Amino acid sequence: MLGLKLPTDPRWVNVAEKQIEEILTDHAYCEQKAASTAISLIVGYPEKSDLVDQMTALAREEMGHFQMVHNRIRQRGLVLGRERKDVYVNKLNQFFPKGGSRESRLIYRLLICALIEARSCERFRVLSENLEDTELSEFYHTLMISEANHYTMFLKLARQYGDRAKVDTLWNSLLLFEADVMSTLGKDGLIHG
Repeated sequence: MLGLKLPTDPRWVNVAEKQIEEILTDHAYCEQKAASTAISLIVGYPEKSDLVDQMTALAREEMGHFQMVHNRIRQRGLVLGRERKDVYVNKLNQFFPKGGSRESRLIYRLLICALIEARSCERFRVLSENLEDTELSEFYHTLMISEANHYTMFLKLARQYGDRAKVDTLWNSLLLFEADVMSTLGKDGLIHG
């Protein structure tokens, strides 16, 4: 369903489980960045009422997820660590050319967001199916469903605002690029790393 070209190496969950504090911190910041991105899209494209409505709801939901992750950090007697550089997202952002029309930049952003949500969904599935911590396993199963909904929303919006055939071509090319990016990651306690 997600269309990802390279599944997560099953050994990643071993890294994640050993570095759960880092995973939770990184996850919290991923949720915060997703909310910020939704707000940024509202600011950048206020005339697109459908986009504004969906991004408003998304920003609220993502900040709710941030709070849920932060609560789990605190329940474990930990504190939210410092934000880490997101190599994955930085590399994805290099795929599309800089500049271009305002509309093409919107399509690019929507596709990047769709892919980040798809990979998050896939990673949350891996965590939900493999973590020994039952509470965290159930938590990630719930969030996996949300991420799948976000992925489909962003892809649908890209297709709504762009030419469907061109958007699908860009999407397929981005998926191949992302697989190459993912082949170099997976050794760190990061949601996308």
